[in-house]
Amino acid sequence: MSKYTHLHGLLGIMLFFVSHNTWSKTQEFHLTLENHVFIPSELKIPKNEKVKLIIHNKDNTAEEFDSFDLNREKVLFPNKKTTIFIGPLSSGKYEYFGEYNPNSARGVIIVEVTNVNYYRYFVH
Repeated sequence: MSKYTHLHGLLGIMLFFVSHNTWSKTQEFHLTLENHVFIPSELKIPKNEKVKLIIHNKDNTAEEFDSFDLNREKVLFPNKKTTIFIGPLSSGKYEYFGEYNPNSARGVIIVEVTNVNYYRYFVH
C-alpha cells in the first residue's frame, strides 16, 4: 500500500467524523432568571433529542433550579450562567421551579415537536 493510499483513507475517516459532529450538534436553549422570575416561563424543545439548557441568573442572589419531572437540581450562582443537559424526552410538559422563590420562579418545558428550528421558522 502506498503512502498516498494510506493518507487518502485517513483523510476520508477524518472527514466522516467531522461531518458527523456537525450533524449531531446539541441544540442550545436559553432561560434567564431575573427578579426571581424565569424568562421565558414556557420553553419549547424537540422531542427525542438531548438538549443543552443554559440558564443565566441575573439576580444578585443564588437560586436552585429544581424539577421533579426532569429529575434535575442545580444551584444557579448569582450573575453567572449554568448549563444543564436534558433529554431525550417524550412529548409532554415538564415543570421546573426555583427552590428559594417557588411562587415566582416557575416555568414549564414543553416537548412537542421533532425539529424546533422547523417549527420556529415554518409553522405559524
